[in-house]
Amino acid sequence: MSDKYHDTVAASNVTEDDAQVKAAVEKILADHLEENKTQDVYRFLFNTIDLTTLNSTDSPQSVAKFVERVNDFDNEHPDLKNVAAICVYPNFAQIVRTVLDVSDVDIACVSGCFPSSQSFIEVKVAETALAVDAGADEIDIVFNLGNYFDGDFEEVCDEIAELKATCREARLKVILETGALKTAAHIKAASILALYSGADFLKTSTGKGYPGASLEAAYVMAQCIKEYHQRTGTMVGFKAAGGIATTDEAVAYYTIIKEVLGEQWLTNEYFRIGASRLANNLLSDILGTPTKFF
Repeated sequence: MSDKYHDTVAASNVTEDDAQVKAAVEKILADHLEENKTQDVYRFLFNTIDLTTLNSTDSPQSVAKFVERVNDFDNEHPDLKNVAAICVYPNFAQIVRTVLDVSDVDIACVSGCFPSSQSFIEVKVAETALAVDAGADEIDIVFNLGNYFDGDFEEVCDEIAELKATCREARLKVILETGALKTAAHIKAASILALYSGADFLKTSTGKGYPGASLEAAYVMAQCIKEYHQRTGTMVGFKAAGGIATTDEAVAYYTIIKEVLGEQWLTNEYFRIGASRLANNLLSDILGTPTKFF
């Protein structure tokens, strides 16, 4: 098939060879992982966390308590930078906006019929608009896998672009669901389509129903972000999510991004980790004692 969407993907020089990707990741980690296991990196990584609660049992009371702990963190650990954002379902955006006292923590909402992305585009647009109106600074949507696997790249891109427009000033993260895409070729194609449709961030996974983040997926996504930046001058962020719980796992993603994209991306404006368990593990390694703050 030849159209501007398929042609743009075909024009990319990012590798589609899974074995090559695996070897590149192994080399980066062998050469650089240990040097990044430092207190400075741990503190930085804590400040990149999108502290997340996406449970069927979430309620106004439970979300309010969740936010209060973020407020408490600022008071109890003034020497540490707080998490980057609190990530919730859209119906809780107003709760977070009301309870959150910390000015440098953003409000992120999953939207667009997360985690399946299966509904009418009108529903996705309405949900996104409502989340932004309720106070969301960032919107995390799921890449339309069904249309992608049908080869309907135009529909995939039109949907992302429409939701990007709906976000207005809020930043748009596009979740590729790399565990469903599986191969470097598919992850590359999805990354490129999302980038050229206006994504402000590429995110690995929903953490629901499919395998979560992988270092190989992160490597391919980062290479696509790098190539896009070289061609357009636009910096797009990277977010790893889905099953990242330990400090060592977080440092591995940091290492991939640092080596592929460089120091420019080592800020929470362009690097995030979506997690619920990681915060306590990182905090324990920062403080040097087992800690369950959140």
